[in-house]
Amino acid sequence: MKTTYYSNGKLLITGEYLVLDGAEALALPTKFGQNLIIENDSDPEIKWKSFDFDNHLWFEDTITFSEIRNNTESKIENVKTTLINILHEAYLLNPAFIDSSEGYKASTHLTFPKNWGLGTSSTLLNNIAQWAKIDAFTLLKNSFGGSGYDIACAQNNTPIMYRLDQNSPVVDKIDFHPEFRENIHFVYLNKKQSSKAAISSYYNNRNEHLAQNIAHNNKITAAVINAKTLKEFASAVEKHEIHLSNILEIQTIKEIAFPDFNGVVKSLGAWGGDFVMAISKENPRDYFVSRGYETILSYDEMIL
Repeated sequence: MKTTYYSNGKLLITGEYLVLDGAEALALPTKFGQNLIIENDSDPEIKWKSFDFDNHLWFEDTITFSEIRNNTESKIENVKTTLINILHEAYLLNPAFIDSSEGYKASTHLTFPKNWGLGTSSTLLNNIAQWAKIDAFTLLKNSFGGSGYDIACAQNNTPIMYRLDQNSPVVDKIDFHPEFRENIHFVYLNKKQSSKAAISSYYNNRNEHLAQNIAHNNKITAAVINAKTLKEFASAVEKHEIHLSNILEIQTIKEIAFPDFNGVVKSLGAWGGDFVMAISKENPRDYFVSRGYETILSYDEMIL
């Protein structure tokens, strides 16, 4: 018997980094995500396989129930040790999914290239939480850490406003389907950014104006969500970039890589990698392709 679990990928449009401290963030679930297929087996272990979007097997290993219970694998961080740590934390929250089983075969299947940064880890974590019948936000807190907006996207099929209230997630479904979405594109920067490293950098640069910065972020986020025209939307997004650039004390991605672009370019999530959002009156495909960026998705291709 096979059981399939699925979780959506994610894009964080506003509130990056500040969401860790309670700021409001606009987050969009993507049409891309990840499956987890579970089958029963006869040995006290999990025979694990992970497939990329093109059905390429990128990870395969066997994890014993003993390794999961005791988290005894080497502490050198790699795919297997990370997976064992997640499964161990899931086991602590609900031992029955291991203790009541003879064994499993597990396979994961991405519907996007794993280097895109749309949530390889968060979709896996939410799928494991569904399988183990535990709370995904608690599993995240006990394993990777982070704000949890990506888990909220994994679980929702509509745009959301996300924030932390005393470290507890608050998820509000919102109506966000801009009429000018044909002027919004998502461009992959050909490199994956480490969320852990980016979060660490944010904390190192956080300053005494945090409450003021959160209030300003929330005002801009509201302007982005409520924008009625392309001009209003682009203006609000540009203000967000400038605000975060000042907080992080680094240049915006447009200043660094696309100073001559006729429109607005915004980093998404971890600054400096993964996708950017490009806003322009004209189709920006030729501009980005001419500069070596060939993965360009329209709003409707990317967003649920």
